[in-house]
Amino acid sequence: MMSIAAWTVWRDHGFGGATFALGCYVVQLALNALWSWLFFVKRTGRWATYEAAMLWIGVATTLVAFWERNPSAGILFIPYLAWVSVATALAASVWRRNPTLLGES
Repeated sequence: MMSIAAWTVWRDHGFGGATFALGCYVVQLALNALWSWLFFVKRTGRWATYEAAMLWIGVATTLVAFWERNPSAGILFIPYLAWVSVATALAASVWRRNPTLLGES
């Protein structure tokens, strides 16, 4: 749904007409990849949790920017924002309950 939303915005406005919205999309994709690396590779719960909160902000910003360009594209981002909300809470919970497992004692 994320890629369909981005494609819809791009199709309707092109890169020039939706630079901010599509830029937000790219940033939140990078933040998504960074979270996986921090949590699963570096095993740092603290930074993964902080980064998940930044990801949530990035997804919310993208949702609003897409919504302004095409409400249907914004709607397609709602489940992703809900999932990132759950993932942020889970990351925080895992970090707090398992500090030694995640490299922080």
